[in-house]
Amino acid sequence: MKKTIALVMGGYSGEHDISIASGNQVYEQLDKAKYDVYKVVIDRQGWSWLDGEERRDINRGDFTIEVAGRRVRFDLAFIIIHGNPGENGVLQGYFDMLGIPYTTCGFYTSSLTFHKGYCNPVVKSFGLVSVANSVLLYRIPPEEKLRELVSPLRYPLFVKPAAGGSSVATTKVKSEAELLPALELAFTEGREVLVEECISGREFDCGVFSDGRQKIVFPVTEIIPTGEHEFFDYAAKYDGFSREVTPAEVDEAVAKHIQKVSKRLYDLLGCRGVVRFDYIYDTEKQELYFLEVNTVPGQSAESIVPKQARAIGISPAELYEMVITAAFEAAKDDE
Repeated sequence: MKKTIALVMGGYSGEHDISIASGNQVYEQLDKAKYDVYKVVIDRQGWSWLDGEERRDINRGDFTIEVAGRRVRFDLAFIIIHGNPGENGVLQGYFDMLGIPYTTCGFYTSSLTFHKGYCNPVVKSFGLVSVANSVLLYRIPPEEKLRELVSPLRYPLFVKPAAGGSSVATTKVKSEAELLPALELAFTEGREVLVEECISGREFDCGVFSDGRQKIVFPVTEIIPTGEHEFFDYAAKYDGFSREVTPAEVDEAVAKHIQKVSKRLYDLLGCRGVVRFDYIYDTEKQELYFLEVNTVPGQSAESIVPKQARAIGISPAELYEMVITAAFEAAKDDE
């Protein structure tokens, strides 16, 4: 019997459009002979499922929909929302209460890893990888207090929402005069902001997937911003102002170290499904720095993880089939 899957996309953050692109890509790749797939969009307008171009209501009490006069219940939620509420544990907790399996990390892991201000100290405590010095702000303090708080940090700095992704509202700050405008921008995307020392070096990403029995560590990708983009910001990510090299053209020992750290962090953080770890490698110090973990990495045609999977012979369709199968198996193990 065909399984019924809710492909949940959209979200409330600045990553909404990227999530829609990822969701459409996943939808095209899923085997419709095996699954009944419904696109579910969550945004500021509400929760809906797409009936062609029409938006239809979802019963949020039990996450069911009505199709041609019959009530449809979902066997699985394929979460492809980047950011709030799909990557921060909110939907995970909701589906846990309803007993609906889903494809991402669980509630605790999602909520921890999505908040950089909380996750970074935990990762640092493992002793596997370095983490940049930072200060977590809950509001913009008076000028003198702000100067005091950031005084231990060395410019340039990155100012970013503590709970956010895709470099939305992220600014590279080179002087004190640039700090306040950067903070104001970052606070438009969240209630807490991370001010972090900039680590110069090469940026590398590494995806990891586990079905609970075997673990696949994907090839490392190097992200090279082009043009006037000094870092992998939103435009560099999605408007073509970067070059991504998979597998990365880097010393084999460095690539293996990144893969080893990623594999270990996956276990220590309690990850499930497909996860992507981002790093900066300081070439002068020959030191690896952890940037963040993406528990719902992009799945558009040009996203990093699908490219890494293809590099080892796994098509997007095969990858998503593996993710779905793993989610169902994890649900059985949790019973």
